[in-house]
Amino acid sequence: MAHFHVIAGADEIPAHPVVRKIGPSDLKEALSRGFDDFWAMPSHLLFLALIYPIAGACLAALTFTNNALPLLYPLASGFALLGPLAAIGLYEISRRREMGLEPTWQDAFAVLRSPSIPSIIALGVVLLVIFFAWMTTARMLYESLFGYAAPDSYTRFVNEVLTTPQGMRLILLGNILGFIFAAVVLSISVISFPLLLDRDVGAAVAVTTSIRAVAANPLTMALWGVIVAGGLLLGSLPLFVGLAVVMPVLGHATWHLYRHVVEPPPPQEVLPAKETPVRS
Repeated sequence: MAHFHVIAGADEIPAHPVVRKIGPSDLKEALSRGFDDFWAMPSHLLFLALIYPIAGACLAALTFTNNALPLLYPLASGFALLGPLAAIGLYEISRRREMGLEPTWQDAFAVLRSPSIPSIIALGVVLLVIFFAWMTTARMLYESLFGYAAPDSYTRFVNEVLTTPQGMRLILLGNILGFIFAAVVLSISVISFPLLLDRDVGAAVAVTTSIRAVAANPLTMALWGVIVAGGLLLGSLPLFVGLAVVMPVLGHATWHLYRHVVEPPPPQEVLPAKETPVRS
C-alpha cells in the first residue's frame, strides 16, 4: 500500500515527539536568542525581511484601491495568521547557526530541498485558507453592522468606528473573532513548522505535537501569542515597515522556542558490527 508521505511522514510507524513544560523564562531566552540570530547577520536578513513589508504595502494599496478600508485592520492583524509560514526560511537560518555553520541568505531557501517540503506546503495552504476565512468573516461582520456601502473617506470611517454603537460592537466582536482565529493558528502551527523542518514526521504528527505543546503549556503559549500578535501589529503600523525587524526576530525566536518545548529525538542505537571469522 502506498504511504501517504505528506500526512504520515517518512516512518512506517509515526513517532510522536516528547513535549516539555516551559515557563516565561523560556520565552525570554527564546526572544534573546532570536535577537542574537538577527544581529549576527542583519544585512542578509534585511534582504529576506523586505519581502514582508513590501508584500504588506502592496496588500494595503490594494485595500485602498478597492475602497475597502474596513479590511485594513483585519489585514494588519492577519499577518499573525501567516507568520509561521512566512518565517520558514528564518527557522532554517537559526537551525544552521545552531549547528555551528555560517549561514547566508541563500540558505533560507534550502527549505525547498527539505524532505518535509510537501507537508510544509500542505500546512501553508491550511494557513492561507484560514487567513482568507478571517478576511471574509471580518467583511461580513462590518457589512452586518454598517451595510454594504463603502465609507466615503478614511476620516468618516474612523469616526464611525470610534464614536457609534455599531463601531463599538464592531471592535468588540471583531477582536473576539480575531482571537478565535489566532488561537486556532497558534495551536496548529507554533511548533509544527519548525518540527517539520527538523524532522520528517508528516503534517499529522506535526500538528498534533503543536496542539499537545499548547495544551501542556496553556498560559505560557498564550503569553507567546500575545507577544507575537503585539509585535506584528506594532510592526504593521508604520506602513508595514517595522516588519523588517519584527518578522526576523520572532521567526528566529520561534525556532528556539521549539527547541525548548520539544525534546530532541533519542540517539539511534548503534548495533555492534558483526565479527568476521578469522580463517586459519
